[in-house]
Formats: sequence, structure tokens, C-alpha cells
Amino acid sequence: MFGLGPEDWQAIEVTFKLCLYTTLILLVIATPIAWWLSSGRSAARVAVQAVVALPLVLPPTVLGFYMLIVLGPRGFVGGTLESMGLHHLAFTFEGILIASVIYSMPFAVQPLTEAFNNLGRRPVEVAGSLGANAIDRFLTVILPLTRGGFVVAATLTFAHTLGEFGVILMLGGSIPGETKVLSVLIYDHTEAMNYESAHRLSLMLLIFSFLTLFIVYGITRRFRVARI
Repeated sequence: MFGLGPEDWQAIEVTFKLCLYTTLILLVIATPIAWWLSSGRSAARVAVQAVVALPLVLPPTVLGFYMLIVLGPRGFVGGTLESMGLHHLAFTFEGILIASVIYSMPFAVQPLTEAFNNLGRRPVEVAGSLGANAIDRFLTVILPLTRGGFVVAATLTFAHTLGEFGVILMLGGSIPGETKVLSVLIYDHTEAMNYESAHRLSLMLLIFSFLTLFIVYGITRRFRVARI
């Protein structure tokens, strides 16, 4: 189908599993972080914003290198797991998932922070004065009024994870069915001078990336018009 071989489909499965898990985890983690960041302008918040945005300017290989050190057999996390009789996380799907969550964090936090800033505190305060608890306020006020931000955050996170390369290659290598994602497979095809397969997969990612940006800009424009 589509001229793809078993290795291609295996990489597609690993890639989309990584994208899905990363997106779901980040929506849970990024929501409270973004809400806290939008609630003030203290020095601590500025510092956290800088840390969250660091992957935007940090070379992926640098992050991948330090993740390899930390999660590897001699690192703090990997070494602790080894001492407990467990396996370290370097060159595993769990390891690249942790790295992916960190590397894609700004693509989830920043849209949500902007959405919460645009919402303001007034609707939440009104709901609280009417007796709504924190969960009710989130489900009935915050979530419906900022749903555009959540859609953008989820879409950008998924798409960014789809194109991750340097972090994945440094920490996960190229293990079929475990850490070999589409971007790494394209690199392997190119290195083997299998340009036809590399072109086919690259074209798929190019089309998907365009559609993703089209959706994001469409959603952003729609909600801006709605606010006007």
C-alpha cells in the first residue's frame, strides 16, 4: 500500500505512538504550568518560561546528549534503575518518550498560556462566586472558553513530535520497532542512497506538516474572529 514496505509501516507505527503519547502527556502537564504562568509576572515565572522555551533555541543534539547521560546506565536515572535491577532508559521507547515530552513542551505550554491570558481571571472568579469548585470551573468555564488553545497545542505538539530527529537519534538510535521513527528511517534510506523510499516518506511528512499548519492557522483565525 502506497509503495511502503514492512520497515516503513513499522516506523510509522512507532512514530504515531510516540506522537500520541507525547501529546496526551503534555496536555496534562502543560495545562497547570500554562495556567500558573498566565497568573502573574514574577521572576520565578519568567525563569520557568525560559526553561520551557529552551528547546526552541537549544540544538536537539545537545538535549539528546544530556538525556543520554541522565537516562543511560551511568546517569542518575538510568543508574538508579540499574541498581534496582531494572533496565536503563537509553535506546528504549520509554526513553525517547521522556525526551520527546521535554523537547515538545513549548509547543504545548505557549499556546495554552496565550489562551489563558486572553481568557483572563474574570470568568473564573464569577464561576467561583457562584459556588463552582476548581474542577467545575475548569470543565465548564476554562475548557470551553479556551478550547481553541487546546486544539492548537495538541496539533502543534503532535506535528512537532512527528518531525523530531536529533533528540531521538542521540538517545534512541535506530532500533526497528523500538526507537526507529520516520525521521530516522528517512535518514537511513538517504544514507543507503535509497532515494525513492526517502522521497516517498518525506513527501508524506511534507503534506502532513502543511495540513497541520493550515489547521492551526484556520483555528487561530476562527477564534480571533469569534472574539471580535
